[in-house]
This record gives sequence, C-alpha cells and structure tokens, in this order.
Amino acid sequence: MVFKYFQIYFVGIFTFMVFMCVPPKGDASGDFAKEKAKLDSLREIRCPRLMSSAAEYYRNRDWKQTIRIYSEITRLDCDEWNADDAPPEQIYQYYSIAYEQLGKFDSAEIVLLDGLQKIPQNIQLRKRLAYAYKRQGKIDKETIEYERLMDLAPEDVTVLNDLAKIYKDQGRFVDQILVLEEILNIDQNNEIAQSELAMAFESSGRDPLDIYQKRYDDNPDNISYGLDYADRLINADRSSDAVSVLNKVISKDPSGKLAYRKLAEASKLIDDLENEAKAYESLFKIDPRDGKVAILISDVYIDLQEFGKALRWSDKAISLISNNGDGYGQKGKVYYIGWDSFRQNPFSTDDRIVAKLAYDYFLKAEEKGYRGYTKQNWLEKNAKDVLYGKAQWFMADDNVKRSRTLRTSTADYNWVTDILKPEASW
Repeated sequence: MVFKYFQIYFVGIFTFMVFMCVPPKGDASGDFAKEKAKLDSLREIRCPRLMSSAAEYYRNRDWKQTIRIYSEITRLDCDEWNADDAPPEQIYQYYSIAYEQLGKFDSAEIVLLDGLQKIPQNIQLRKRLAYAYKRQGKIDKETIEYERLMDLAPEDVTVLNDLAKIYKDQGRFVDQILVLEEILNIDQNNEIAQSELAMAFESSGRDPLDIYQKRYDDNPDNISYGLDYADRLINADRSSDAVSVLNKVISKDPSGKLAYRKLAEASKLIDDLENEAKAYESLFKIDPRDGKVAILISDVYIDLQEFGKALRWSDKAISLISNNGDGYGQKGKVYYIGWDSFRQNPFSTDDRIVAKLAYDYFLKAEEKGYRGYTKQNWLEKNAKDVLYGKAQWFMADDNVKRSRTLRTSTADYNWVTDILKPEASW
C-alpha cells in the first residue's frame, strides 16, 4: 500500500516538472524574431560600414586589415542580409585574394570553400580555388576544379586552355587532345590550340600530320603554317608533297628565305638537283651578299657534275667571304672532284695541272683558317705522282715556258678557268 502511494506521488511530481519546463506556446518564435530583428538592426548599421572599410583597405593593399574586416563581414553574414550591398562573390573573392597576397593559400582555400557553399556555381571563385590548389601543389584537386569549371563554362576558352596545359604537364595527352578539340570546336582558327594539338598528337604517339594539313588548308595565307606542314611532310618521307606545299608558300611570299631553303632541302631528298639549284639561286637573289649560299649552289652543281657553274659560284663565294677561307676551300673542292671525275691512267698533263690548282686553293684556304672539306694532305703526300711540278715543267714545250702559263687544253677540262703559273723553284 505504501509503495502504491509512493508511485502516485512520483508520477505527480514528474508531471508537474514537465509542465513547468515547457515554455508557453509562442515564446520561442517570439524570442527568435526579436534576435533576428536585433541582428538585422546591427547589420543595417555595421555591414555598409564594414563593406566600405574593406574596399578602402583593399585599394590601399593593406591585406591584414582587409582580412580582419572581411572576417567580421562573414561572421555577420552580411551577404545574407543584403546581397546587393554585400555581394557574396565580391566578399569571398577579395577576402581570398588578401590571403593570397600574404602567401597564405591554405587560408584562401578555406575562404573560397566557404563561399562556394553559398554560391557553388560561381566561376570566379572556382578559378581562384584552382589557383590556391596550384600554389599549394595540390595538383589533383586543381585538376578536379578545372574539370568542374569545364562543366560550368564549356565555352570558356581560357578555362579550357588552362585544363589542357594541366593535362599536358601531367602527361595525360589523350585528355589534352579532347580538350584542345573542344577549343577548336569553339574557335577553329585558334592558332595556339592548333599547335598544341599537333604536339599532343605527336606526344601521344599518334600521327599529327593531318592536324598540320588541316591547319594549313584552313589558313592558306599563313606562311608559318605552310612551312610547318612542309617540315612534317619531309619528316614523313613525303618530300614531293612538301615541294608542292613550299611552291604554294613561295607564291604567297616570294621574299621568304626559309621557304627557299626548305624547297632546296626537299628537292635534294627526291634527287631533283636542278630544282635544288634553282631554289638556292632564288635565295641568293634575295640576299646577294650571302657567300654561304653561293657555296651551297656550288655544291649542287658539283653533284650535277656541272663544274663550270660550280667554279663560278665558288669564285662568287671568294669575293663575298673575306673573313675566312671557305670560298678558297670550295674552289679547291670543285677542282679536286672535277679532277677525280676525269683523270686518266696514267695521269695526263691536264690532270696534273688541275690537281695542282686544287692543291693551291686548299693551301690558301688553310692559311685563312679553313677547316672544311680538303684533300691538301693527300695531294701533298702524293705530289710527285699527282701534281704538276718541276719535272713536268722541265719537259714542257718551249712556247709554254716562254709564256710562263699553263692551261688545260682537253675537252674534259674545258670548264677550268684558272691559269697555273710555274713556281720560282722550277
């Protein structure tokens, strides 16, 4: 019985306490409304002042004070109070930049993540967040952020370029190609993207030739594209096609030296030596003071065994190049290779004269510091057997001795223009 009364008493006390602890209906919402009104009143006074101060500190590059003010602005949620007077994009962007200026990219990251909780689709905040990740070396997070940006702004070429560069740096060339192709879908004449795409194809092991062709076909007036395409054709053993492209390039710009050089190179690769010579001669017309080109032309005519023309161009090189013996070395080369092409067995008088001319020019070239093609040592070593010398002069005709001049007389050497003078010791 006592226990029963005790139970009734306990239930009564518990019920009384519950009713005493529950606030009257409507008190909580009333208190909340009062607190909100109080906070709004505070915001109405503080937020405009804080925004003004933040702007002033930001303009003056006082980054510590900028951070302090924006910290208070975000605590008060000024952007939630009035997004027009306190735009969230501006708040979180400038707040993060202040941290960036102090080199505190981890703090900038936190600020930007807070801002993106409120405005997750904001492009500028995501760009800044990607930058903060980059400065911290958080490459994976930076990549993810740019991939989100690509989804948010699929036609923002700047974003796409940045993402393509990230993929390139990571060696993700297939992904880079996909992004670059997106760029070209937006801007088909984007020269940077076209160049990067060609290199990405090459890096990925795919043939970039089609890219170079399309780029040139789309921009036939672009000389650089034509030269690049021709280069690729040459590298792909398609020199005949390269010649065709280079002729088109030259028709657009007849004064382009590089195009003529490449045309000569491509012509040589397909054994079209006549056109190689013409290309170099056209190049020489553009710059008639270039002795090195004269030597190149002389070399082509040696290959063609047109030694008279080769000799004339070597003479031109001698007249143009005065600071070294390249021109004299080239003339010695013409005479030596010409001699090697026509020499008799046993050596004729003309053979010996031409060999001696070659030796004399190699000697002059060496005296001027020439270090190119030379047969001077071999000719010197075999002088008695090869060169015209004292013994041959002793046996010379009296008319020759009186004139003190030695000329070639056979048809094989009708291209020789020099006269050999006997040496004093003969």
